[in-house]
Amino acid sequence: PRPVKMEAMITFNKDDGYAEAVVRGFKTQGAGILGPDTYSNLGQCETLDDLKMNLQTNEGYAGFLQNESSPISTMTISEKCTEKLVEEFNYIRCNASGSLAQFLDYITYGYMIDNVILLLTGTLHERDTRELLEKCHPLGKFQSLATLAITSNAKDAYKLVLVDTPLAAYMSMNFNEAADFTELNIEVIRNTLYKAYLEDFYKFCLSLGGATASVMGEILRFEADRRAINITINSLDTELRKEEREELYCSLGDLFPEGIWKLGKAESVDQVRAACEVSMSHVPYESCPI
Repeated sequence: PRPVKMEAMITFNKDDGYAEAVVRGFKTQGAGILGPDTYSNLGQCETLDDLKMNLQTNEGYAGFLQNESSPISTMTISEKCTEKLVEEFNYIRCNASGSLAQFLDYITYGYMIDNVILLLTGTLHERDTRELLEKCHPLGKFQSLATLAITSNAKDAYKLVLVDTPLAAYMSMNFNEAADFTELNIEVIRNTLYKAYLEDFYKFCLSLGGATASVMGEILRFEADRRAINITINSLDTELRKEEREELYCSLGDLFPEGIWKLGKAESVDQVRAACEVSMSHVPYESCPI
C-alpha cells in the first residue's frame, strides 16, 4: 500500500470523518450489522415470526418489521432488508465528498446496468412496465429508466435514455446498431457494459491506493474472472462467435491474460476447467458461482 500523505491526514476529518463515524456505528455489535451471536440465534428460529422477534433484539433492527402483521412472508422481509440497505447507503452517500462520493457512485452503476437489462429483456417479452419497474433495484434507478420500454433497438436506447446517464461513458459500438433487440444481443450489451464498468472501477480503485486498492482490487479481479467463466459457459453451443465472446472479457483478473485466452478458445466445460487451472492462485472452478 502507498504511504498515507500528510495533507490527507490533516483534512481527513473534514472530508470523511463523519461518514467514517457512521460506518463504525454500523459495525458496533448489537447496534448495526448483525454479529455472530445474532446469527446463531437466527439459525435456531423455526418460523419467520421467530426470526422477526430475534431481529428486534438488535438496536439497528428494532423497528425493522414492527408494522408488519403476522404471518410475515419472505418477500416482505426481503423488501424491508433492501429498503434498509438503500436508506443507509443513501445517507452515507449524501454525507460523502470527493473520492468517497465517487466510489459510492461506482457501486450504483452495476445496479443501473442490471436494471437496464431487466427493462430491455422484459419489454422484449412484452411484460408490463410497472411490474418491471417494481423489480428494479432502488440503487440503480434513474429518472428516464421507464422510457426504455418504448425502445426497440440499442441505438434508440442510447439516444433516448442512456446518453444522459453515467452509463453513457461505457457505451460502445453495440449501441450504434439499429437491429431489433434479441435475447442474444441484449446479453452482449449487458456484458459489454459490465466489462467497461469493471475496468473503469478497477482503475479508479488502484488510483486511490492503500487499503482501497488492495481490498477492492482483489474483489474486482475475482468478479472479472467470475464473469469470464460465466460468459464462456453460457455461450457454448450458441450463435455467439468466439471472436465476439473474446471481446466481452475484462482485461483484468487472475485469469488474465493466459487463462482468458484459453477461455476464448474453449468449446466445452472441461476446457473451461482447464483454462481456470492456469492460475494456481485462482479460486477452484467448482467453487465459482455461475
